[in-house]
Amino acid sequence: MELIQNTPEISAYLAADEVIDHEHPRVRATAATLSVDAPDAYTYAKAAFEFVRDTIPHSQDAGDPRVTWRASDVLAQRTGICYAKAHALAALLRAEGIPTALCYQRFEVVHGLVAVKLPGEDRWARQDPRGNKPGVDAQFRLDREQLAFTVRPECNEMDYPVLFAEPHPAVLQCLREAVDRPHLWQTLPTDL
Repeated sequence: MELIQNTPEISAYLAADEVIDHEHPRVRATAATLSVDAPDAYTYAKAAFEFVRDTIPHSQDAGDPRVTWRASDVLAQRTGICYAKAHALAALLRAEGIPTALCYQRFEVVHGLVAVKLPGEDRWARQDPRGNKPGVDAQFRLDREQLAFTVRPECNEMDYPVLFAEPHPAVLQCLREAVDRPHLWQTLPTDL
């Protein structure tokens, strides 16, 4: 699948906003801690991915009713669904100057992940920080994808090829309006 930027300017994939708030002190402090043992962009990107994947539980897996959507809140509260975890990873990567896009897959509902463009690479590489569990083994890889889930076209599942510089409006709306995770589960988008 060919991934398509929704904006041609690479700077859009480095920008901070209300959601990917990589200028927030909490995001900056986390990025600084992760960068201590990361001599290059690849090592840092992998460390940030593993940090979000492994130390911020997916709220469904953990039974956590809280809904987070802003990257700094995900880092502070240590919880979030796939979209929120993707926002946190995007903020940590952008904080260190690594272009990061938000991208999506469609299963019964829309699933969120990121794509990174590391220095020296000519293509974007999708990464899924959702969090591993039995039957889910997402890994940081550039040679091939190892995402949390593989789409089955015969089941009407799909990979959206668009790389978004900002969260998709349907995703952001459901996160902002949810009073808790059970409510969120009833309003997750089923398509973009």
